[in-house]
Amino acid sequence: MDKLPRVGITIGDAAGIGPEISLKAIADPELRSACRPVLIGDATVLRRSADEFGTDLTLVNFGDHEENAVEVVDLNNLPGHFKIGVDAEVTGRASAQNIEAAVDLWRSSDIDAICTAPISKKAISLAGYDFPGHTEFLAQLTGTEEFRMSFFAGQLRTVLLSTHVSLLEGIDLVRMPALIKLIDFTNREMGKLLGREVSIAVAGLNPHASEGGMFGDQERLEISPAIEHCREKGIDVSGPYSPDTIFLRGFRGDFDVVIALYHDQATIAVKSLSFGSGVNVTLGLPLIRTSVDHGTAYDIAGRGVADASSMVAAIKLAGELVLGSPTK
Repeated sequence: MDKLPRVGITIGDAAGIGPEISLKAIADPELRSACRPVLIGDATVLRRSADEFGTDLTLVNFGDHEENAVEVVDLNNLPGHFKIGVDAEVTGRASAQNIEAAVDLWRSSDIDAICTAPISKKAISLAGYDFPGHTEFLAQLTGTEEFRMSFFAGQLRTVLLSTHVSLLEGIDLVRMPALIKLIDFTNREMGKLLGREVSIAVAGLNPHASEGGMFGDQERLEISPAIEHCREKGIDVSGPYSPDTIFLRGFRGDFDVVIALYHDQATIAVKSLSFGSGVNVTLGLPLIRTSVDHGTAYDIAGRGVADASSMVAAIKLAGELVLGSPTK
């Protein structure tokens, strides 16, 4: 690609830290030399936030190519005043509209990838959007039926078998057919993103991956048979490995991706090893979508103290994935 990848950045819930971290991230000259950021949201809010947080940025309308300026797709979808740090219908609706606009821009080839600042699940629900989060919303907008949450943290990449369910339900979902489907999906989709064959490790469910059946039988009955089935299909997959060490091995580069069997098995490892620089990547979508590894942080919104490290990492990774050369 002879031009910088164009990354559309939705500013998230404006009552949270989304506008602040979006502006702080793109104020980094190194980031702007690696991709062409395009902010998507209310321009008035962004300009006011830039002034409040001391961000030295020139914001221009999308399509105006001024040197050292950042383009904004102005949706003009927020009132002049709204409460910071609280869930509200008005900010929830605007954050959902930002996402819809980003997909439209990708579909018309005006941007190459999407990076999303955090939204509030409660706020978008108040606005009448019945989605638990970005992932499901983007899947509906793009007509995607099979998709998965993954996290990139340095060399650790992990894909989740289950996400926002209770721990008991997550354990019950550890079944051979579901694991076979996930291993095959991970091999295909992560291979597309990285542009090569990948090696996959599967975490065990029980302590020490059950220690030969001493601490549970899911490894013997469900996990190992799924791995063996996929190996016979030619997939480079192994395990189950003790869950207390396999994520560190992934972080050190022993494997391209680690399959986690429930939500916190992945996120505790990711946030312990790379908090502030981890990136959420949605696999299976027809577009590249990355996001931060944290929420709206209502408790610090509007104070100018939010850390934009994860947003910087997410925007950079989106650009790298467009180019097919992720460094992480």
